[in-house]
Amino acid sequence: MKEEKTKDSRTNDSLVIGRNAVTELLKSGKEVENVLIAKGEREGSINRILALCKEKKIVVKNVDRKKLDFLAPGGNHQGVVANIPAHEYSTVDDILAYAENKGEAPFIIMCDEIEDSHNLGAIIRTAEACGAHGIIIPKRRNVGLNYIVAKTSCGALEYMKVARVTNLASTIDELKKKNIWIYAADMDGQRWDKTDFSGGCCLVVGSEGNGVGRLIKEKCDVTVSLPMMGKVNSLNASVAAGVLMYEITKQRLKD
Repeated sequence: MKEEKTKDSRTNDSLVIGRNAVTELLKSGKEVENVLIAKGEREGSINRILALCKEKKIVVKNVDRKKLDFLAPGGNHQGVVANIPAHEYSTVDDILAYAENKGEAPFIIMCDEIEDSHNLGAIIRTAEACGAHGIIIPKRRNVGLNYIVAKTSCGALEYMKVARVTNLASTIDELKKKNIWIYAADMDGQRWDKTDFSGGCCLVVGSEGNGVGRLIKEKCDVTVSLPMMGKVNSLNASVAAGVLMYEITKQRLKD
């Protein structure tokens, strides 16, 4: 019986399944990425789960039951699955304090609506290799620190501070007050290799589909671009971020 209960309540380190298990998780106050509920499920304890999510401002996604079956193969998910972080989140202040303790100007990566787990994991891996002090992601419309992100980062997540914020725009305003320049990686910007990245620096990376959002781009100090010599007009988000991060690192090594 004990083995069956464990299997039904959790299938891996970042997934909790079943109505009772998810309810207790929400009541515990622990960090929750989001809650997935099967479409059409609105009876009984599901309403309690929805109320708790609303109270704690946790994102709820309505998905096909087949997706839950795939996420929890053989598990009795009862129409509900909760994703919990594969790693503890830091704060923006933690990132800035880390840079200050190292005696370095802040070097931060901000992700704007990166929804692919492999991309975020790759960005974390490269950021750690480049000596970035931390990564900032939004709570909504961006993948969190799930199992795939942790796996793709190849261990870098253990050393990289990741802060999750409610509003990227207001976070940019706060960073600017600390003399940190904000650079948007997007089309129609100035050449990446002709851009001065010295001093406090925050590189904003958007999704492949939409790039950096309009409001966020307008708040950035500079837009930087990579040349596209082939037939396609964009790079994978993590690849573009990697090229720009190493340019920033190269310039910082000269200082």
